[in-house]
Formats: sequence, C-alpha cells, structure tokens
Amino acid sequence: RIGLARSENLVTAQLMKQLDEQGNGGPIQAAKMARAMGIESPFDAVPSLILGTADLNVKELAGAYCTFANKGEWVQPIYITRIEDKNGNILEEFTPKKRKVLSEEHAFTMVELLRGVVDLGTARRLRYRHDFRNEIAGKTGTTQNHSDGWFIGVTQELTTAVWVGCAERQMRFRDISLGQGANMALPIWAYYMKDAYKDEATGL
Repeated sequence: RIGLARSENLVTAQLMKQLDEQGNGGPIQAAKMARAMGIESPFDAVPSLILGTADLNVKELAGAYCTFANKGEWVQPIYITRIEDKNGNILEEFTPKKRKVLSEEHAFTMVELLRGVVDLGTARRLRYRHDFRNEIAGKTGTTQNHSDGWFIGVTQELTTAVWVGCAERQMRFRDISLGQGANMALPIWAYYMKDAYKDEATGL
C-alpha cells in the first residue's frame, strides 16, 4: 500500500517478478487484465508493463479505473447516450457494453489501495492544499523525461482522468519537480471537481 501510494516502482517491479517466479506469466496476466478492463491501445506483454510504459489514452484509463468503483464491473465509456431531433423524438440510443472483470472483494481492495495515494502518498496535496475531505481514491503518473503527467481520481459519484502532455514527444517539462503528474494534472482535477460539486445540475 505504501509502495503504491508513493509511486515506488521497485515495489511494483518486485510484484511482477513474484508473479513470474510463481509460473503465472506475470506480464501475460497483466496484459489480459488490462484488455478485460477496456484497454485497447497496442502494447507488449513485457515486464515493464507494470511500470506504466504503455502509451494509453484518457478514455481507456477512465474506464479501467471505473471498474474498481463499480465493484469489479467494467462499463464502456461512451460520449453520446442518445440522439434526438428538434422535437425531442429519439432517433438513436446507445447502450454501453458491460462485463464483470473483478470480484467485488478485489475491486474493494484496489479502491482501498488507491485511497492510500490520496491519504498518504503522491496525491495527498488534495487534502492539505485543495481541502478535499471526502473519500477519494486515485493515482498520479509521470512518464519518462516528464513528458506526460496524469491524475485519475475516483469518488463515489465520478471517475475523472486528467492528462497533461504533448503529442510531440520532444516537448516536455524541464525537470521532475514541474513535470510530475501531481503538479501538472492533479490541480486540474481539483479545480474541476470543486466546480462540479458546486454545480447543482451535476447531481453530485
């Protein structure tokens, strides 16, 4: 829990090594789980996968993290739920795909682990700087050369993924103090969620 909270990659790498030593094909199992949770971007089933080396998108990650909040059920993220004409007649409706991926117990365990990131780890500034007091699970992320910063926050009502970066990989922040996900992406999540809670139309 502390290793995940502090983004200590040695702990995560050791976990992958243990899975391999037990003959469970660690990278292959990790890849299968990622696919089951809606990750469709191409990646290789290699040990570095557990360090977040795959190039994924915001939609995929938001859907994957929703699985933990949904008690182990993956629900396909969709942008449009229905199309109506000017008179309100429904022309088309869209229903997201769903599938059970994790047991409710395992999903709960993951939420508890991710709560440690906010309460004890790299996202704890949500508590002392942004003054959030509700239950939040989440994960910060920073890619090589601090080209990308991530924060994915999960509350009881809403899962939101924030990415800050550039499609051109040579564009990056000059050092890790500026380029880490906790500095780039987390504040955007905090401002967004505060406005979402203030807006009665959101129902949060």
